[in-house]
Amino acid sequence: MEKDAVKRVVLTGAESTGKTTLARRLAEHYGTVWTPEYVRLFVEAKGRLPEASDVEAIARGHLAAEVALLPKARRVLFLDTDLISSCVYNVHYFGHCPAWIVEASYARHGDLYLLAAADIPWTPDPGQRESPAVRELLQRRFEAELARRGVPVVTVGGPLEARLRTAIAAVDRLLEDEAEPRRNA
Repeated sequence: MEKDAVKRVVLTGAESTGKTTLARRLAEHYGTVWTPEYVRLFVEAKGRLPEASDVEAIARGHLAAEVALLPKARRVLFLDTDLISSCVYNVHYFGHCPAWIVEASYARHGDLYLLAAADIPWTPDPGQRESPAVRELLQRRFEAELARRGVPVVTVGGPLEARLRTAIAAVDRLLEDEAEPRRNA
């Protein structure tokens, strides 16, 4: 299969909604690869929270990680967040998002977004997560941004196994739609 045919499925949503766990499990299920959330790797490497001056480096790091893993993907590449997340978080924390990141987020949108519901217990992660109240606020912002952009979204909620079943059904539909031959009208 040509690498251009690899589908990009993005796990998105607010903090502490199970995106990483779901991305990992989906990649295992489909025998493919997934990109971890780059900002988490950045914070771990720097030992501090991102500052406004880090925004562009984080976006470039995310893009580089995606490009590096695409040749290893088998039919689908799972992304633990994408540049839409960068846009939402940058506006929330810094009041704006650089224009090139916004433009790239439109040019590189996923083929499917799996919006992880904020219906599981919030888990503290010092240096990475704020609070349950901020999670709820950000979740509403993610829902609004995805709706505004008109990208294909499936909400995955409930316990992990229910999320996984919903996500697999959505990814299977995406892959089946691509496999069906196109008919001339």
